[in-house]
Amino acid sequence: MDLAKTLTDPITLLAILVAIAVFATLYTLASPLLERGNLDKRMKAVSTEREQIRARERARMNAEQSKTSLRAQNNQSVRQIVDRFNLREALVDDKTVAKLRAAGLRSQNALNMFLVARFLLPFVFLALAIVWIFVLGNMASKPLPIRMLVAIVVAYVGFYAPNIYVSNLMGKRQASIKRAWPDALDLMLICVESGISMEAAMRRAAEEMAQQSPPLAEELVLTTAELSFLQDRRTALENLGNRTMLDGVKAVCQALIQAERYGTPIASALRVLAQEGRDERMNEAEKKAAALPPKLTVPMILFFLPVLVAVILGPAGIQVADKF
Repeated sequence: MDLAKTLTDPITLLAILVAIAVFATLYTLASPLLERGNLDKRMKAVSTEREQIRARERARMNAEQSKTSLRAQNNQSVRQIVDRFNLREALVDDKTVAKLRAAGLRSQNALNMFLVARFLLPFVFLALAIVWIFVLGNMASKPLPIRMLVAIVVAYVGFYAPNIYVSNLMGKRQASIKRAWPDALDLMLICVESGISMEAAMRRAAEEMAQQSPPLAEELVLTTAELSFLQDRRTALENLGNRTMLDGVKAVCQALIQAERYGTPIASALRVLAQEGRDERMNEAEKKAAALPPKLTVPMILFFLPVLVAVILGPAGIQVADKF
């Protein structure tokens, strides 16, 4: 009873609480002095883990290299055809190489395949046109000059078919990059304002944009690699604009070059450029919305109005037919 009375005494409880508070304060103040230096152990553990991650990623990249790689292995037969007929000097210029890069075809093997396609497809198309016109007897009612002209036109189309394919591929790639570019700028702006470097911001943006726009993620990864290895950062940023061949991307690259050259904050430049990209994307959406009424006029006349007329005048026509 005396022990319970003593423990329930307010003065005793207050003394116990004060003692606990003093002990906790002393422990808090003395714990940093009593701790041993574990920095070396932690740094060693981090280094070991980093080496393990690097080895695992290297093994994964070596395993995937046989399946997909930016540098595809050169086809020897295609290369021999290009070298034998000297197709590079006859068919290649700076504009062709730029279009191939904009289409995502950066390897030497892709260039060789493009040249061989431009060299062989005219003959293939011409042979198919001759078989279709003269062997199968199509266009027999037309004069001979007309049929020969059709065969020549088909061969001409075969010569420009690779260019059409590359232009189509480049257009789809540019559309994907242009659509996701403002979002990537917003991500880079957030990363830069949080204190991350430009290379890390691009790498983070590439990881986040991989699902929305794989071409943009690929270009950002390549730019990050060039920023790390090239001596001149300006060259890496200019290469990004030249590969994409988009005015918006080139403007951002020039702004980043100027910001780095004159020491202006990169975050302010990214903020302005991201806002401009969003405004441009909104303007394009408004243009498409404004172009819908003229485009819908012909379908409405051909498909909607006849149905409406039939629905409105159909009962009246039935009643008139019943009376007469």
